[in-house]
Amino acid sequence: MMTEMRAPVSPRLLLVDDDADLLRLLSMRLSANGYQVTAVGSAEAALANLSIALPSLVISDVRLPERDGMSLFQQIRSQHPALPVILLTAHGTIPDAVEATSLGAYAYLTKPFDAKVLLDRIGQALSVAAPDAAPEAGNGTWRADIISRSRAMEEVLHEAQLVAASDASVLIRGESGTGKELLARAIHRASRRAAAPFIAVNCGAIPEQLLESELFGHVKGAFTGAVASREGLLQAADGGTLFLDEIGDMPLLLQVKLLRVLQERVVRQVGSDNGRPVNVRVLSATHRDLEAAMLEGQFREDLYYRLNVITLTLPPLAERREDIGLLATRFLQMLAAKYGKTVNGFAPEALEALSRASWPGNVRQLYNVVEHACALATAPLVPLSLVQRALRVPSLEVLSYTEAKLRFERNYLVQLLKLTDGNVADAARLAERNRTEFYRLLQKHELNAAQFRIEPVAEGRQP
Repeated sequence: MMTEMRAPVSPRLLLVDDDADLLRLLSMRLSANGYQVTAVGSAEAALANLSIALPSLVISDVRLPERDGMSLFQQIRSQHPALPVILLTAHGTIPDAVEATSLGAYAYLTKPFDAKVLLDRIGQALSVAAPDAAPEAGNGTWRADIISRSRAMEEVLHEAQLVAASDASVLIRGESGTGKELLARAIHRASRRAAAPFIAVNCGAIPEQLLESELFGHVKGAFTGAVASREGLLQAADGGTLFLDEIGDMPLLLQVKLLRVLQERVVRQVGSDNGRPVNVRVLSATHRDLEAAMLEGQFREDLYYRLNVITLTLPPLAERREDIGLLATRFLQMLAAKYGKTVNGFAPEALEALSRASWPGNVRQLYNVVEHACALATAPLVPLSLVQRALRVPSLEVLSYTEAKLRFERNYLVQLLKLTDGNVADAARLAERNRTEFYRLLQKHELNAAQFRIEPVAEGRQP
C-alpha cells in the first residue's frame, strides 16, 4: 500500500509596515525564500489578521500610523506569549533595542538592514519557536488524537510542543471533559521521553489508603494484605512521564511525600527505609481552583510551585465551536465501526443543533451524545430528533403561522368534543359559536363528533 507523502507546510509570516514599497519588496524576497507572507500596513490590520489565523512569526516596523509597533508588540506578547516578533526601525537607538529585547522581542533590526541578516534572524526565531523535540513531533503524529481547527486550541498545542522539549513540570487546567489527559499524552509523544512509559493516575478516583501504595509501591508485609512487594507507578514511569490527573484531590499527607520525591528524585516504598532513584517527568491536571485550595489549607503551596512551572489552559468546548462538527463526525465514524452500523453523518439541522448546544460536559459530553445517537440511528444520516433526544432537548418543530393556527384550531376542537362527549350543541356554546359555524369548523378539520361519544345517542335526540 502506498503512503501519501505530504510536502512540509511553509511557515507563515505576518509582515507589518506602512511603507508600501518596502512592504512589497520584503514580501517578494521572503516569498522567494519559501515563506508564506501576509502583508498589512497598520497595527489594527495586523491585530485583525491575528484574530483569524496565528502566523509562525511577526515582523513589524516600529513606526506605524495611529498605533506604533511597540504597542502592537506588547499586545501580541500579552495575548500570544510564544509567538516570536522581529522589530524593524529606521530610527533605532541602543536604548530602544535594549527595551525591545528586554520585553521579549526576538530581534531588533535598524533600516537599512542586510537581507541575509533578516533571513538568518527569521530562521533562528522559527527554530526556537517550533523545536523538533522528537522524531514524532515533526510530522504531527504527536497530536493526532486531538481533533481541532480552532485558533484557541492551536495556540495551546503550539505552546505544548514548545514545553515538550524540556523536562519542566506542566500543570494542565481546564473544565472536566476538555481533554486534559489527551494533551498530556501529546506532550509526552512530542518529548524526548516518547519511547518510555506514559503512566496516568486519577488522584480523585483511588481511595487515600490505596493511592499511597499505587504511587510509591510497597514491600511485603507493609500492611495487611501486602503479601508481596509491589512496584509503584512512579517507578513504573521511570524514564518516562507520570500524569497526575485531578491533583487537587490528592490528600495532604501524600502531597508531602510527592513533594519529597520531586525534590530528591528518590522513591521510598511503603514499609521500606531504602530509596530508589527515579527519572520521571510529572505532568498534572486539575479542574479545581488550586489557589483557593492553598488559601483554605487544602493544597500545599510548595507542591503547587513544583508542579506549576508551566501552565497550559484548555478552552471549554463552547469556546471552540468550530471544532464541534469535526469532533462529532470523527466520533460518529469511530462508533459506527464499533457497533457495525452504516451511519455516514449527521443531517444538516442535527449538526446545527450540536453546534448550538451549551456543552457543560465539554468533549466528553459530546462523545456521549454522539454514541447515544449512533446506537439508536436507523438511517445513514443521524436526524435532528435523535440529537435532541441525546441532548435531552424537547423537539421543537418550526411551523408557519398558518399551520400553527390550523393545528391549534384542530386541537381546540378536539378538546371541546372530548369535554362534551361529542355533543356539538354544548361544544358550540363553550366556544361561543353558533352550531352552523361550529359544524363548518368540524367539516374543515374532518372531525366527526360521533367518534367522541362515550355512549350511543338516544333515539330521536338531535345533537
